[in-house]
Amino acid sequence: MHSNKRILVTGGAGFLGSHLCDRLLARGDEVLCADNFFTGSRRNVEHLIDHKRFELMRHDVTFPLYVEVDEIYNLACPASPVHYQHDPVATTKVSVHGAINMLGLAKRVKAKILQASTSEVYGDPSVHPQTEDYWGNVNPIGIRSCYDEGKRCAETLFFDYWRQHQLRIKVMRIFNTYGPRMHPNDGRVVSNFIVQALRGEDITIYGEGDQTRSFCYVDDLLDGMIRLMDTGDEVTGPINIGNPNEFTIRQLAERVIALTNSSSKLVFKPLPSDDPRQRQPDIGLAQRVLGWQPTIELDEGLGHTIRYFDALMKETA
Repeated sequence: MHSNKRILVTGGAGFLGSHLCDRLLARGDEVLCADNFFTGSRRNVEHLIDHKRFELMRHDVTFPLYVEVDEIYNLACPASPVHYQHDPVATTKVSVHGAINMLGLAKRVKAKILQASTSEVYGDPSVHPQTEDYWGNVNPIGIRSCYDEGKRCAETLFFDYWRQHQLRIKVMRIFNTYGPRMHPNDGRVVSNFIVQALRGEDITIYGEGDQTRSFCYVDDLLDGMIRLMDTGDEVTGPINIGNPNEFTIRQLAERVIALTNSSSKLVFKPLPSDDPRQRQPDIGLAQRVLGWQPTIELDEGLGHTIRYFDALMKETA
């Protein structure tokens, strides 16, 4: 059993954050969940409200936070194009000011801090698969830049705090992750396809559907995240966490139709700008340093996710 740490999870009512809160409570930690509910939802943590070691705080990380904690998982940031392009200035602020505020907190209370970074720091990669030492191919002035460059700047800040203040940092680069509690309208491909298939609507594919993605189930991702946080101070990252099995978007759509027994048809629309053609993590570093690799196959993970959305849609019908 772990020592009872007091842990702050920013963005703790979001898709990943709420699952992380579950995991930390299950192993005996005290969890302070901070979220401003811009994309997070109270229903994701409703089942924890009465837990004696759980505390929910409405807070926006672009403002400083004064709490006593041992560890900080900084997950606060809208992570889907629909949400982060809705208010791009706020997206950059949450990545940059949020990182500064959480790093300042970690420095004051001598906490270990993990940044949830993203594969988007690689942009539309010219190297395949992407290793951690690849610097990326990012448009600094495009419609996705608020997210891509915001997260790149957050990584810069983390490493500068590490060099300048010897702060104990961890930086993980998260590749496409899916599972229960994803936002139904976040425009991400897994949730989009499942919702469209369950409603029997046409499934929208941008471009020809031959662009690839690698999909990691949420439970696998959290294993990697917690293992990274629990490493010694010599491990800072950045470290890729994702599933290296690559699928085309069209293959994903066909899997979802098969698993939902849907009558949906595929329809094709023009590709949005700066949409990466391919995305696949090289997880060699995570295998060596964390002894981690994903174990949940796409069909199994999609099954769990489809059941979640099916129940959600019946509930809100």
